Amino acid sequence: MDMTIYSPEKTLFTGEVEMVEFPGGRGRFQVLKDHDSIISTLVEGIIRFRTQGEEKLQPVKSGYVEVHHNVITVCVHV
Repeated sequence: MDMTIYSPEKTLFTGEVEMVEFPGGRGRFQVLKDHDSIISTLVEGIIRFRTQGEEKLQPVKSGYVEVHHNVITVCVHV
């Protein structure tokens, strides 16, 4: 899956990911390959994702995520 994380100041991450876990407005949720399309708000917490076998963490204060055809677009305030 291709994921890009944007903040108002800069692009925080862009690349291929194997798994992502988000702090959604209705609770934490995970996105894996071929996930159904979804748009969700994000609340304060940590975006956890795996890229090239390495786990990374991105703290966020708020935002939203869109998943569509294995492309994940994330807009956040950090």
